[in-house]
Amino acid sequence: MNDDDLSEYLRAAEPHKRERAGNWRVAIGLQKVDGLSASPYLVDAARRNIEGELSLPQVRELLDGYYRAKPAKPADGTRTEEADKVSQRIAEILAEPAFSFAPSELLSVHGRLFEGLFKHAGRLRDYNITKKEWVLRGDAVFYASTDSLLETLQYDFSRERDFSYAKLSRPDAIRHLSKFVAGVWQIHPFGEGNTRTTAVFFIKYLRSLGFDVSNDPFSEHAWYFRNALVRANYNNMPKGISETSVFLDRFLENLLFGAKHVLRNREMLVGIDPASFAGNGNPPIDPTSNPTSNPFLAAPALSPPLKALLSVLDGEMSRRMLMKELGIKDRVSFVERYLGPALRIGYVEATQPDSPRSPTQKYRLTGKGAAVRSSLQSSPAL
Repeated sequence: MNDDDLSEYLRAAEPHKRERAGNWRVAIGLQKVDGLSASPYLVDAARRNIEGELSLPQVRELLDGYYRAKPAKPADGTRTEEADKVSQRIAEILAEPAFSFAPSELLSVHGRLFEGLFKHAGRLRDYNITKKEWVLRGDAVFYASTDSLLETLQYDFSRERDFSYAKLSRPDAIRHLSKFVAGVWQIHPFGEGNTRTTAVFFIKYLRSLGFDVSNDPFSEHAWYFRNALVRANYNNMPKGISETSVFLDRFLENLLFGAKHVLRNREMLVGIDPASFAGNGNPPIDPTSNPTSNPFLAAPALSPPLKALLSVLDGEMSRRMLMKELGIKDRVSFVERYLGPALRIGYVEATQPDSPRSPTQKYRLTGKGAAVRSSLQSSPAL
């Protein structure tokens, strides 16, 4: 039994079942970045959670009891306990709406994922590390030094927090997101579990921006995601190899906009001639440089709250009017899930941007937002 046994729920009529199944498939799929596999016991518990028989805390209790009754170290040397427990914790974090864009949140995610599994869970590493990478044919990426981990994280986060996606084309937005997540991963702030932690944090961040993050790329191509992060941070000038985000761009295009790039790990191997993959459904690339444009679908895959907001915003409307139209009573939820993402992405603008707290403040669609709403109306399946 594996995570593919949960794919049937992605076609379920009940939205809550689809959402739970998507979170579980991401959680289980991400274990592959460290060569781990979840047990049939965990997959069965996940199925029961999707069906509503068990809550996520109850799944955690079952796993704790299950592994208390097993030998501390399996004879075959596998890390199934780690895979199972971390999968449950990822599913739990992804199901929560709360999110804070800060280095402290990244540390919190690591702590929650690996509590009781790693002694250093939730703490920055205090030693320098290198790792040989398959995609680099045994070479390694340089990670940040221990004496600058927190400062480097704070710098990257502050730059991203101050960045606006409002006027960017989709290809430029993708490349910027690639640069941000590759930079956080390259810092490698933890002794172990960096890719899984980065992926969970990044998914939450993308959702906070209003994206409806599909689960298939992370559940089916987690190993590709890690290799793409490696290639986005690897330079070897004597061999004529430069860092490139083109592979990470393709992954994100599939994830966020439903593009259909073929994601093959062997295409990322250093020294591979990209011409040997001609006809694989991807545009030709130069693996030593970033492209100037990338193909996208006509309409972005937006979160249901953002779609709903775009559909009801007519002319200039106040926050109270919008909440009434959407049937929302919780102001905090409205700002965090609806209005905030729409403003950050640039689909909605305030009529009085210099007076954000004005009692007469209203909101309207930007030209970009109107175009997106039009494309969504002409493509209802999206």
